[in-house]
Amino acid sequence: MVATSKTSASPSSARRRRKNDPESVQADILAVATREFSEKGLSGARIDEIAEKTRASKRMIYYYFNDKETLYLHTLEAAYKKVRLQEAELNLDHLAPLEALSRLVRFTFCHHAKNPDFIRLVMIENIHHGRFLAQSELIQSLNAGVIDVLTNVYLRGVEESCFRGGLDPRELHWLISALSFFNVSNQHTFSRIFDWQQAAPENQQKLEDHVTDMVLRYVRTDEALPSE
Repeated sequence: MVATSKTSASPSSARRRRKNDPESVQADILAVATREFSEKGLSGARIDEIAEKTRASKRMIYYYFNDKETLYLHTLEAAYKKVRLQEAELNLDHLAPLEALSRLVRFTFCHHAKNPDFIRLVMIENIHHGRFLAQSELIQSLNAGVIDVLTNVYLRGVEESCFRGGLDPRELHWLISALSFFNVSNQHTFSRIFDWQQAAPENQQKLEDHVTDMVLRYVRTDEALPSE
């Protein structure tokens, strides 16, 4: 009897594995699509190129996502879901208001710095005037949730007299996002214009500290401000 040698899996067995693990296949497609859309935009990205860089065929991508615009929308949803789920893991309800807000600011700053693809996707969606984002009930729900969390932290701070009253949590979220977003969106131009290595770890730490301090000083009451 002739012994058979061990060989790599046949194409048919690979296809069966993909069919039996659709969540993994879709996650792989979305990961590659995130890079492609963030680098080339909706108009520049190509399904052919995405298929070449994944474990899926072009036909399979269309099976799961119908067309390129739907894939782009799912990519946006996955990006927002990732950041909002990580925010939920901060457990801010168990922290004092000042500590909770500080943790949220630092998380936002670090998340954006570590996920430039997310920033580029948001910039691209702004080019499209938020048209695709507006179609997603999931994104609307996720972003409403982060305002609820921030509102809870802020109101607790007002009740404990460490945050001043009269602030809008949506505007506070805007402030946190704007400072953290600019750090990524304008990093290369700012560094070149002012001959400053903004991305250097020591400079990123300084900026994270500055952003956190600015936000806390903005919401604190005079009594809660540290003495100079």
